[in-house]
Amino acid sequence: MIDSWALKTRFMAISRVASHELYTSAELNLPERRGMALEKSQSDRLEERLIDFAARIIEFAGELPKTPADRHISLQILRSGTAAAPNYAEARGAESRADFIHKLGIVQKELNETSVWLRIVLRINREKTDRIVAILQENIELARIITASIRTAKSRGSGNDN
Repeated sequence: MIDSWALKTRFMAISRVASHELYTSAELNLPERRGMALEKSQSDRLEERLIDFAARIIEFAGELPKTPADRHISLQILRSGTAAAPNYAEARGAESRADFIHKLGIVQKELNETSVWLRIVLRINREKTDRIVAILQENIELARIITASIRTAKSRGSGNDN
């Protein structure tokens, strides 16, 4: 049986992670680094953006009409639009530079596919134009970041992998 203190502590930790709060070094039992709280890395922030993007896609897909065509599009947007975040997480755990580049390429393809589906919806659904454009703009920004990451990874590896 778990005592109430342990249960409360676990709940607070989960709540804190879910709210994206920063932990201090002392709270994580790490040595202090000049009294600074741990900051998220650039790759952590990108992963969070991809997760937020996936959440927006899920909400958006749920709001589409329920016609056969809209259901098809909704499922396609759900599949491609939510795939980028977990694929990026996989890329971060890549076993080699080539594996990293390959997995980022998958992220890029999913974002490209999502962009096409969103543009299709934009042409057939005039009611949510502002929302679709906002999601599409985030998609384009994420795709540009991934493209730059692929380019950087390739250039850093070109001199060492030959």
